[in-house]
Amino acid sequence: MTDRSLILTAPAKINLYLGVHTERDARGYHRVDSLMAAVGLADTVTVTPTQALTVQTVPASDFPMQKNTAYRAAIAMAEHYGRDANVCVTIEKRIPLCAGLGGPSTDAAAVIVALAELWSIDRADTALDDIARGIGADVPFFLHTSPAFYVGGGDVLATEYPVLPATPVVLVKPHETSVSTVEAYRRFDESPVPADKPDAIASVLRAGDAEAAYALVHNNLGVISAQMEPRIQAVLDWLRAQEGTVAVDVCGSGACSFAICDTVAAAAHLAGAAQQNGWWACATELIPNTVQIDAPKK
Repeated sequence: MTDRSLILTAPAKINLYLGVHTERDARGYHRVDSLMAAVGLADTVTVTPTQALTVQTVPASDFPMQKNTAYRAAIAMAEHYGRDANVCVTIEKRIPLCAGLGGPSTDAAAVIVALAELWSIDRADTALDDIARGIGADVPFFLHTSPAFYVGGGDVLATEYPVLPATPVVLVKPHETSVSTVEAYRRFDESPVPADKPDAIASVLRAGDAEAAYALVHNNLGVISAQMEPRIQAVLDWLRAQEGTVAVDVCGSGACSFAICDTVAAAAHLAGAAQQNGWWACATELIPNTVQIDAPKK
């Protein structure tokens, strides 16, 4: 392993389509169809060779580093490849937690990518996907291109689509609001919300028709999250009432929602207005890349 530091961009994601089904796989996980796209909001992950594995976040997290997905990813990589994950991982957090934006997943993917680079492992090695899947359902997405469709438990790559244009997006999350994904699935099982079939949005994405795809944005688990947390529903209602929004839905299981906007100005205006309403908000855009190594090789 070299002694150079790697700096990685670890972007957030939104779900253009999320379809949760009542049937489960052998692991007991719900069958999930998930069409994800990366956005420009990103954490910065620095991985530096050192004497022992450490993970720290800025600002500091309030839980032990051993519970951080990035730490778990490093341990899983070390176990699989028979190496010592002697690196210091520093995560500059910009992606809010408990948002459905994939923050912990993208951080874990960044560590997998960094160690693969430091250990001269081909990023196309299918073992990396298996390791990612063991950390969390969204982690494999951040190893590949965007947008992409995942099946199984939402963790098995089915299709990668043509790059979407740099479409403006605004992200809005009520402060101090979170949804337990486990509880959301439990509520879903109690009163399932049928999922739209993904065929239509998949078809137009294959054809490269972004506008048609945005008209078909769907998330049946988001319906449950909004029922559980009225502040999510308030954000959705507000976004849908604003000018310049093309599509509005929940990110994953929440508590963040997103609006695809018709102009950069509209996204910026909505982010400012949402902050005036007392919510966290960020104007960003869809991007074609997931986790990327930024620092040049030395």
